[in-house]
Amino acid sequence: MKKLLFSCLMMLGVSQLMAQAQWPVITQQAKPWTRWWWMGSAVDENNISTLLKQYSESGLGGVEIVPIYGAKGYESRYIKYLSPRWMQMLDHTVSRANALNMGVYISVGTGWPIGGSHVAKEDAASKALVQQYDLKANTVLTDLIVVNDPKQKDGAVLSVLMGYNSEGKATDLTGKLDASGKLNFKPTEDLKLFALFTGKTRQAVKRAAPGGEGFTIDHFSKSATANYFKAFDTAFGNSSHGVKGFFNDSYEVYGANWTPEFFSEFGRRRGYDLEQHINVLFSDTKDDHTARIKSDYRETMADLMRENFSTVYTNWTHQRKALSINQAHGSPGNLLDLYGAFDVPETETFGSSYFPIKGLRRDSADIRNVDPDPNMLKFASSAAHAYGKPLTSCETFTWLSEHFKTSWSQCKPEVDQVFLSGVNHVFYHGTTYSPADAKWPGWLFYASVNFVPNNSLWPHLKGLNDYIARCQSVLQAGTPDNELAIYWPIYDIWHNAKGMDKPLSVHHVDDWLHPTAFYKNLVSLQNEGYALDFVSDKMLELAKANGTQFSISPKGGQHKVLLIPACEKMPVATFKNIIRLASEGAAVVIQQFPQDVPGYKDVAQQRQELKRLIAQLRPSENNNLQVAAVGKGKIVIGDVHEALVYLKVARETIADSGLKFIRRKMPDASYYFIVNNTANDFDKTISLQNAAATVLIMDPVNGTVNKVAHQKDGTATGFRLQLKSGASVIIKLTEKKEEAPVYKYIEPAANAIQLQNNKWMLSFKEGGPQLPATLQMTGIKPWTDFTNDARTRAFSGTGVYTTSFVLKNKAADYLLQLDQLYESARIIVNGKDAGLIWSLPFEKRIGQYLRPGNNTISIEVCNLMANRIRDMDQKGEVWRNYHEINFVNINYKDFDAGKWKVQPSGLGGTVQLVPLK
Repeated sequence: MKKLLFSCLMMLGVSQLMAQAQWPVITQQAKPWTRWWWMGSAVDENNISTLLKQYSESGLGGVEIVPIYGAKGYESRYIKYLSPRWMQMLDHTVSRANALNMGVYISVGTGWPIGGSHVAKEDAASKALVQQYDLKANTVLTDLIVVNDPKQKDGAVLSVLMGYNSEGKATDLTGKLDASGKLNFKPTEDLKLFALFTGKTRQAVKRAAPGGEGFTIDHFSKSATANYFKAFDTAFGNSSHGVKGFFNDSYEVYGANWTPEFFSEFGRRRGYDLEQHINVLFSDTKDDHTARIKSDYRETMADLMRENFSTVYTNWTHQRKALSINQAHGSPGNLLDLYGAFDVPETETFGSSYFPIKGLRRDSADIRNVDPDPNMLKFASSAAHAYGKPLTSCETFTWLSEHFKTSWSQCKPEVDQVFLSGVNHVFYHGTTYSPADAKWPGWLFYASVNFVPNNSLWPHLKGLNDYIARCQSVLQAGTPDNELAIYWPIYDIWHNAKGMDKPLSVHHVDDWLHPTAFYKNLVSLQNEGYALDFVSDKMLELAKANGTQFSISPKGGQHKVLLIPACEKMPVATFKNIIRLASEGAAVVIQQFPQDVPGYKDVAQQRQELKRLIAQLRPSENNNLQVAAVGKGKIVIGDVHEALVYLKVARETIADSGLKFIRRKMPDASYYFIVNNTANDFDKTISLQNAAATVLIMDPVNGTVNKVAHQKDGTATGFRLQLKSGASVIIKLTEKKEEAPVYKYIEPAANAIQLQNNKWMLSFKEGGPQLPATLQMTGIKPWTDFTNDARTRAFSGTGVYTTSFVLKNKAADYLLQLDQLYESARIIVNGKDAGLIWSLPFEKRIGQYLRPGNNTISIEVCNLMANRIRDMDQKGEVWRNYHEINFVNINYKDFDAGKWKVQPSGLGGTVQLVPLK
């Protein structure tokens, strides 16, 4: 009996030591969320409840409410923004979402950018208006100093009137103006007069919902931001009403280059009076003096944006125990600092990327002429990683392709690229609330993609949603694991004599990002297999070394090396922080020393100090590098790649084959998310730079977890990896002993069984405008190839291909491969659901569902909405009619699908079963 008890205890101990491997828990936060457009806020309890249930069943984890313009003909249903009735609808949404384990964010306004009907004129976005006058010696100015712009007659206020002589010496003449604008002054020398008025951009909220119309706010004014939230205080009280986060869209405020308190704010921060330099600030003279004044101006704008908007906003949300979410891109400031001022930095994708994946369809007529740069997304994720913020969100799939022509297989490589950039909280753009009585296709937002239940691909959206949820369950776990931090030299951007403010937008990276040494370094390093984040001057001020690694926040990621790319301008304070980090133990690589300091104040003294700091390093030669010992660490000067080899910083060699990766670190494991978006299938033994006792291959498409044989090589781990073109995988390396079924590589056991020439029945399950008749065929082809049946060519929905076949000697497993799938499929084998095929490669293991003898397989295919929309436009049916902006195509022209070609739908090419060993 004692022996039996002992054996049982031993077995229990072993089972505890050999834990069963599994996915992290799929939380509400791990699932994808969607931006939920409330058109005209014409919502009601019944439709909210129905739609949220549909969203939940599809695998969505939450909604982000953005009220916008409404559909015509439904005006009687419109609800005024933040009215008691609107708040009732919000409360109902939160209640139903909670019951479904979903979350709710809301926008802090309607449409975009932030503003609304309660924004007073004095709090509206401001601009500087400068008028110049020539005043001759010993004469009186006959002109009145009043604003000339008729649009500003009721709003512009004179801030200052300055006179400048031929040597640039300034005289303040503001006090010599009377109430009418007459200048009571006669100079003894010729003067150039500059009158600066604080005016208003008069920009209104775009795509506003009822009750949300009005001016955009002044982002640089603390009082304007605080006043803006008073309307929310009235509506919300001291509660968040269950809203988990308050979201703000990208900064798209045009011409806002001033704020009424700018002169005093500038003087306090930069240490001199800007009034003395108005003639330089509003000049495009291309000299160093002008660039320095403008650099100080831009730095002040950045400070005001961070302190007077971002911090005030976040504090307001924290008072309600909610998160602040903000898209900082497009702002005239240091994006890293602006993203970092919010709980959830949010970036966005726009347009379609080019991927050479085998079988990926990409019609140039249906995409915007852009190729989004994934490194733009890293500004948001780097800020989150630095400050220890667990989430980086992304507005995803905006204008990925033309309306009604986006498949889920096109979405996967785009969302993979988002993940590789450090994003781990995906938001679809988007889903439009549409009532049940709205005619198909229902209400739709003017920009694609349409993640709505009326989408004919909706039955298979759960495949994409579950994939994202599994990926994010890993990518939200632990901490980021990027070994390099690369300094972003913002002062090189600000030191420019041209123009005024410098908005840094997603759409203009060719101007401010791509030409820089910073960008060239980060791309080459990523291609070599290094993982990195970006850091700002402010981050370096906060950073502390811990041994040989350093971090910006105790909660943030740790880095092994700080890289300083070649840059022209760097503040002395930043260079001192670099030296301090090295003295504390950090390894620093400097491509070349900064050439100068930025700004205007005390520039000569600052230059001397920078030169002194550089000179005191006294580096020694080491092959092609210079190495300076600094305290506990060292600074290496020279080629970045050679320096990393010298510092023995290992790279991930999988990058040599074009594979992309991102890592997450847990106390007992390292996770690699690896993507093959190349044109080639991958099947090689790889080595990853982490030691492991157990290697698990986790497939985020189907959710399987398998153990794979591996070899240890010091601090690295080697194993065989199969990854087809377009596929992705998560690798878990852990020093723990974990159990899982052994991974089975795809090894054909015999020739493929060809099914495409069988007899097939094609029936139609759901969709419209009407269900085509059932078809019998020998051989397989898309249902749109039946040119004698107009119903099949106009149909959008689900068609079911069914055939039977005989297996004589059953193999260990079978791989079903679909050659031409338009667009996704659910596989039913012998009456059992074998799962979805929705992403490339179009294949699935189905051996467990097959049996010796007769077998039946049904392939339920969903096609695009395009053919049904085409048919409606050809017939002249009215299905789109909106206020503010009507439905437009991807080029922002009037939408008309009537001239489209019929989109292939169903199955084509080969359908085969590959027996596997």
